[in-house]
Amino acid sequence: MKRLEGRIALVTGAGSGIGRATAHVFAAEGAYVYVTDVNGEAAQAVAAELAATGASAQAVTADVSRGQDVTAMFRAVEKAHGRLDVVVNNAGLNVRGDFRHLSDADWVTIREVNLDGVVRVARDGFPLLKVSGRGSLINIASILAHRGLRQLTAYSATKGAVTALTRGLAVEYAPFGIRVNALCPGFVETALTRRILKYPAIEKALVDSTALKRLGKAEEIAKAALFLASDDASYVTGAELAVDGGMAAAL
Repeated sequence: MKRLEGRIALVTGAGSGIGRATAHVFAAEGAYVYVTDVNGEAAQAVAAELAATGASAQAVTADVSRGQDVTAMFRAVEKAHGRLDVVVNNAGLNVRGDFRHLSDADWVTIREVNLDGVVRVARDGFPLLKVSGRGSLINIASILAHRGLRQLTAYSATKGAVTALTRGLAVEYAPFGIRVNALCPGFVETALTRRILKYPAIEKALVDSTALKRLGKAEEIAKAALFLASDDASYVTGAELAVDGGMAAAL
């Protein structure tokens, strides 16, 4: 039997990168996947990819920084299925630059997606996860929640907050059968990191600081999310799983 057979999963930021890979892995393991993204065309494209494999998927256009979008997203799921078994809080962005030059507008932009959006999805998705009785909420944080890197301080701050939120929610949601965990990826080749990795010196420095001496792949993060979503992790909650090629260990 497939590990997510018969389960309903929702992945935010699923139009590309780690979100897209997670949608594919979940669908391959039997889940009905809601592919949500601020880019509606990207969400539709990924849902079509899943359908082409014989999987069941639905695209939803949603900006997690907008409360009305999050509300509408969950209403659509409730109307169709009445529950959610897995929610992956993956949507995120970064505005790279020295912290001393960070504008209020840039900080608000980062915070509204990386933290406020995660809060909205975790809060508003609760009733549907509660119905499941075996819900799994997975917040995508970052190894940068635990280490500093120049020009990524604001991003790190939001991801650190996500790990703290995860611990609190794990305690609050446990009485309702909902497990809450965080994934902390290292540097993975995605559209989000491409602007950084285009500089050979930066890419070399990141690879050199990773024990496995390579960058990660989106599929590797997605498979870790599958573990946390499945019954294999039935006694795991409040955890931060580093999938970073040993970056933190190599410090």
